[in-house]
Parts: sequence; C-alpha cells; structure tokens
Amino acid sequence: MKTYISGLALALVLLSACTVSKNVETPKPALPESFGNVAAATTDTSSVADIPWKSFFTDVTLQKLIDSAIVKNYDMQIAIKNLEASNLLVKQVKWNNVPQIDLGVTANTSRPSDNSINGKSLSQAGIKTKHIEDYSANASLSWEADIWGKIHNQNKSAVAAYLQTAEAKKLVQTNIVASVSQGYYNLIMLDDQLAIAKKNVKLNDSTLRIIKLQYDAGQVTSLAVQQAEAQRQAAAELVPQFEQDITLQENALQILAGSLPGKIDRSATLNDIHFADNLSAGVPSAILSRRPDVRSQELALTIANANVGITKAEMYPALRITAEGGVNSFKASNWFNIPASLFGIVGGSLVQPLLDHKELKTNFEVAKVNREKTVIEFRQTVLVAVGEVSDAMVKIEKLKTQQTIAEDRLKTLQKAISNSNLLFQNGLANYLEVITAQSNVLQSELELASIKRSELSAVSELYKALGGGWR
Repeated sequence: MKTYISGLALALVLLSACTVSKNVETPKPALPESFGNVAAATTDTSSVADIPWKSFFTDVTLQKLIDSAIVKNYDMQIAIKNLEASNLLVKQVKWNNVPQIDLGVTANTSRPSDNSINGKSLSQAGIKTKHIEDYSANASLSWEADIWGKIHNQNKSAVAAYLQTAEAKKLVQTNIVASVSQGYYNLIMLDDQLAIAKKNVKLNDSTLRIIKLQYDAGQVTSLAVQQAEAQRQAAAELVPQFEQDITLQENALQILAGSLPGKIDRSATLNDIHFADNLSAGVPSAILSRRPDVRSQELALTIANANVGITKAEMYPALRITAEGGVNSFKASNWFNIPASLFGIVGGSLVQPLLDHKELKTNFEVAKVNREKTVIEFRQTVLVAVGEVSDAMVKIEKLKTQQTIAEDRLKTLQKAISNSNLLFQNGLANYLEVITAQSNVLQSELELASIKRSELSAVSELYKALGGGWR
C-alpha cells in the first residue's frame, strides 16, 4: 500500500511539471545604435534617466510642487490603491495549491408520511416515533492536482499583474514629474513675459510723452500721437492677458499637486534654470528596462502566455481528490459517541469536459490571438519610446540654435531702438521708426522667453521619454 501511495505521489509530481502550451518569448525589436540623427558613442551607457528627479530638477519651488504632487495627486493615490489590491490578489492566489477544507455541522429532523417508504419501514421495524433525526459534524477536503500547469499559470499571471500595477505607479509618477516641471517652466515664462510687457508699457509711455511735446510744438501731427497711443495700448493689453494666464497656470499646478487653486510663491526666472549642455541619453536598448510602459507591456506578454496555458489546460482532464470525515448519529445523545459515530469517505475523480469542449477551444484560440496582439503592442510601445527620445533630443538641439539666433536678433533690435530714440530726439528719425523699433523689441523679447521655455520643456520630455522620474 505504501509503495502504491508513493508511486501515485511521484506520478502526480511528474504530471504537475507538464506544460500544455509553449510560451512566446519577449521579442527583441530592432533598435538604432544611437538616438536621433547625431551619432553618439554607444559605449556610454549612462543616461540622465538614471538621475533621481530631485537631483535633476534642482529648483526648490519646483521640488516642493513635485513632492506635493507625488503625495497628493489623485492619479497617484489611485495607482497606490491599485498596487495594494493587486498585492492582496497575489497573496490570495498562492493558496490555489492548498487543499480546500470546509467544516460543517448539521442537525435536522423530519416526519415521514405513514405511506412513504421511510414511514412503512419505521412501522415494520416496530419503531413508534414518527420522527427521523440526523446529527452530523464533519470536515471535507478537496484538492485538484495541477497536472497541466493551470494553477502555476494562474500564480504567474497574478504576480505579473502585480508587477504591472507597480510599473503603472512608476508611469504615473514619471508623468507627474514631467507635467509639473513643464507647467512650472510655463509659469516662469509667463512671469518673464509679464515683466517684458510692463517694461514696454513704460517705454511707450516715455515715447508718447516726447511725441506729445513735439505735437504741442507743432513738429508732428495728431496722427503721430494717435499711433503712439495705439502702440502703448497694444503693449498694455498684454499685461492683463499674461496676468490671467499666470493665474490659470498657478491653479493648474496647484490642482496637479493635489492642492486647492491658489498663488505659488516663486522667485526664479527663465535665466535661473540651467541644465548640462550635453544631456546623455545612453543606449536605446536601455529603455527596455527603464521605461515603465515598456516594462508593463513586457509583463502583459507574461500574462498573455499564462492565459494561453490556463485556457489550454481547461480542455484537459482534471484530477480531483476529495475526502470527508466526522461523526454522524441518528440520536443527539450518540452524536459524539467515539468511535461508534465516526465515518470517513475518500474519493478521486477524473473530469474531462465534453459538451463544452468547443467553447473551451474557442477561449484557447482567443487567448492565442490576444497574445499575438500583445506582442504587436510591445513592439509598438518600444517604437514609440525610441521616437519620443529622438524627438526630444532634436527639439533640444534645434531650440538651442534658435535661442542663439533669437538672442543675437534681440541685441540687434535693442541697438536699433537705442539709435532710433537718439535720432528721433534730434529730429533725424520720424516717430514711425521709433514705434516700429519698440514693437520689434517687444515681440523679440516675448519670442525669446517662449523659446527658452520650449527648450526647458524639451529637457523634461527627454527625461520622461528615457524613463526618468520614478526613482
């Protein structure tokens, strides 16, 4: 008997190692040797994404905003709750290999009809009572052998789903860091543009006073005064517009940070924010392990493989072992009379689905199609990731060139406005030349601030595209 039991146990262990489906390995997508159009040294695997966000974004006000967003942002809180729920499911699925044990206690009484089989049997046996009693206390056990790896795949799927929620949390944080930093850069750009607009209003006030004096002296017509006034009003109109945009951006940042809309205390300007001239992107293959969305898609393939195994195993016979034992008696007084009231049942069953085999096969085929979709989605995610990094690097490179040109143009226009004012005061230039020079400087200063903001935003895009921000 012992030899038989040992042989059966060994057979179950060997069968449990069986696999009914072959997993699809994570594809190795074709990747470029370097990002962008500029050849980079592929031996340098360092990347700015490896830098913790607090070391990358060093502005104190920005750090406070990001810190608040990571703690209070509702998307982040939901991601944390999803992680907690997934962790509970992982702990639960580990019990799938443990036999199910149920305890039961029953007590019932019945009065059979005198004309029923039970009633006639009681009469023939000379039993005068008209009631049949039954008292039972038992424990039942059931266990399904994991012959085809179904439970193993369920465990693997649950663990992969948990890791997916962890990657989802990282992705939320990465997006928060990028969104807050870009919003902050937009805010300080608006601060700079508001200061530029106010400065130009004062400059136009000075020009308008001079033209009015010339008008009083009969040197210019009323048209000159009107055009100067219109130029001043155009600059003044920008002030409330920028003030409105600043308030809206402050509110958006506060909400993103999980706080009520309100003012944000700050002192930095665009010129105070600096990053290294050469931001290392590392090698493209590194984003496969660094970007949360790519890792999540890779885990999705693990889940898809497990689902194929589970649906395939459903079509095979299931071996179930059951056992039940306890005490049973027809009289309450004898209920726990040991060993007379003891009973026990042990059984085994092999269940093979027949009528629902077609449905199970369809589920298996659908699982395989979904796995193929997951492979395609993984390749697409990697392709998008490489494209985002390349785009961000091109933006940074070209915006630096634009900024240099814009700075040179502004210097030229500032000289022009200085010369036009001097010539105008000496009667060697008309008022239109002065107004045009002032308008050109205003637009150039506003444009330069916008280019600086775009460059800083591109740096944030690069940091996010490389998978930085969740450390």
